[in-house]
Amino acid sequence: MEKLLKGKVAIITGSGRGIGRATAELFAAEGAKVVISDIDPTPAEETVAAITSAGGEAVACCGDVSAPDFAAKIVQTAVDHWGALHILVNNAGFTWDSMIHKMSDEQWDKILDVHLKAPFRIIRAAQPYFCDAAKKEMEETGRATARKIVNISSVAGVGGNLGQANYSSAKAGIIGLTKTMSKEWARYNVQSNCVAYGFIDTRLTQDKEKGIAVDTGTEKVAVGIPVKQRDLFIRMIPMGRSGTPEEAAGTILFFASPLSDYVSGQVLICGGGFSM
Repeated sequence: MEKLLKGKVAIITGSGRGIGRATAELFAAEGAKVVISDIDPTPAEETVAAITSAGGEAVACCGDVSAPDFAAKIVQTAVDHWGALHILVNNAGFTWDSMIHKMSDEQWDKILDVHLKAPFRIIRAAQPYFCDAAKKEMEETGRATARKIVNISSVAGVGGNLGQANYSSAKAGIIGLTKTMSKEWARYNVQSNCVAYGFIDTRLTQDKEKGIAVDTGTEKVAVGIPVKQRDLFIRMIPMGRSGTPEEAAGTILFFASPLSDYVSGQVLICGGGFSM
């Protein structure tokens, strides 16, 4: 059977760890050439090494996705290495929680910048390699290659969540961006869809007492969930457990593959039966 992503070039932000890395490895196994992105070069290079050692093709493009020049840099990385771009997966992110009356402007702005402005900029930067390339293909063959935008949201973006006014707002916003792109670029055979995750087992959902922190670009921010709250969340999942990064990656593969060539503007909740 032919690989689902044979000959495709994909960008996956936040792919040094967790869901992003699982997605990158799955894409590469399905034949894609993958640009790996992380704010920390070490996990990005480890992911590249894992993919190449397995016979796949990958290159790293590291940096803060919220930096003004990052979108152009990561798109150019794909084009410089492989001469094309077919798939965008806007996955990079983290949480910086606080009740709204205690939330700083910095907390609000940074989460919106990473989860909403950065995807907007990357999609905009990809326009020539999505739309202009499609126009040329239609002139030459009468049909454009299917290209894919897969944005990552959360059940918090669908139903809100205590202590996450910033994150919930950003994740609701990315749904609006997804649906808009499904209309604006439909004529270029671009499918734009969104995966809204529930409780996936990554460093962002580990016990907060483990002291895990993420780099925001300006400081380290503690992430994780207090163990009692974590256990409560898991008990609310009908399947009775958290999801794995590999299970999460499968939903992204569906939206990135030919299996979804007539599916656009949709939000798929990947939450073990949990819904809002």
